[in-house]
Amino acid sequence: QVQLVESGGGLVQAGDSLRLSCAASGRSFSRIPMGWFRQAPGKEREFVAAISRSGGVTNYADSVKGRFTISRDNAKNTVALQMNSLKPEDTAMYYCADTGGYNFWGQGTQVTVSS
Repeated sequence: QVQLVESGGGLVQAGDSLRLSCAASGRSFSRIPMGWFRQAPGKEREFVAAISRSGGVTNYADSVKGRFTISRDNAKNTVALQMNSLKPEDTAMYYCADTGGYNFWGQGTQVTVSS
């Protein structure tokens, strides 16, 4: 069992940066590929970024490529999402989850980008 808790969201202006963090419980974190997803009001949840177990492989949605960076620290059981050059269309609830089976999800952290 893994519990995930996101933090770091907030209200920012277009062009600003935010760093989201996801803290995981459980001793098996390093065996779990992880990802970030987001859901805007009235829209379906969408993939944002993913990272392999070791952190050596990452991939991104086209909409965030070049602006967002996913990373993980297996010693601290955390996965982060550095978001730069934020746009109003990045406004959403952001969730971290295991991308191995999508069994574990955090409660989400709200990101709001004003124009």
